[in-house]
Amino acid sequence: MDKDLLNIEIIKEYVSKRKIDWTKHCLNRLNQRNIQISDVKNAVNNGRIIEYYYDDYPYPSCLILGYSINNEILHIVCGVSEGIVHMITAYYPDTKRWEEDMKTRREE
Repeated sequence: MDKDLLNIEIIKEYVSKRKIDWTKHCLNRLNQRNIQISDVKNAVNNGRIIEYYYDDYPYPSCLILGYSINNEILHIVCGVSEGIVHMITAYYPDTKRWEEDMKTRREE
């Protein structure tokens, strides 16, 4: 698998071209957390990758920190394969698990 696909510009391009696989898991989580698809797209478009998961199966994935339409911090986990981004989950980060910058995990 090409690790170069885990690039925020490539992910933004796929999202802008609607080359998105909204996994059932992701759609369920968005519904549970009251997160709109438009918020996820917005957060990807203004976001940056804060963690890489190169060994994820079936495709490498990453964690993006971005902002919803209402300027709330969102974390998005997505995988990338040739020509498509696979949305895995999205959530509002919790200060119990993340430092104030919402980029750094707290020590367990």
